[in-house]
Amino acid sequence: MAAKLPDGAIVSLYVSYDNPVPIDDISNSSLPVVTCNNSFVVNDVLIIKSAWSALNDRVVVVNSATANEFTFNGIDTTETNIFPVGAGYGDAIKISSPETITQIMGFSTNGGDQQYVTYSYLEQNFESQMPTVFSAQSLTLEIADDTSQSGYQALKFAADARGTRALKLAMPDGSAIYYNGYISLQESPTVTKGQVMMVKATVSLLARLTRI
Repeated sequence: MAAKLPDGAIVSLYVSYDNPVPIDDISNSSLPVVTCNNSFVVNDVLIIKSAWSALNDRVVVVNSATANEFTFNGIDTTETNIFPVGAGYGDAIKISSPETITQIMGFSTNGGDQQYVTYSYLEQNFESQMPTVFSAQSLTLEIADDTSQSGYQALKFAADARGTRALKLAMPDGSAIYYNGYISLQESPTVTKGQVMMVKATVSLLARLTRI
């Protein structure tokens, strides 16, 4: 058993995106093997575009690499009902130049809960539930208001572009959580006497997070 404190965690926004590299196939395994004309190296961070909806738009980290293959960790693709054999093709996009977002005073998540459909047969006098989808998930960052910070400017650029960006939460123990989504920034700060002025950034996730 272990308990963690987030104190000292670093949040970064990836600002550089390379051209897509075509993926021919991804294996069904706990450490997926990606077949492609590979130019990636160990610890490269990628966004995967895949016909597998459960993998599409997720962030992965290269675990090993050769000229024609690479592997990534954090996502298990062994379940063929979720990851159909032969349908993992798509693209890999290398992302880099993470810009650290400083002066974060609050980090919270919203949504991401399992949803259920409730039903009952005509002959029953009770209801049952069946799992459906996970609800939409978002992150909210409360940041001390300082427009001179490079992290603030990176968030503003991403929000103005109305594009997607990947985000990394690096924990003090060396683990990391990766997110990918649309960025929005509420530039009007909170103004309360005697309290630190803050702005709020939101990341509306495109896909499920990846933990490494």
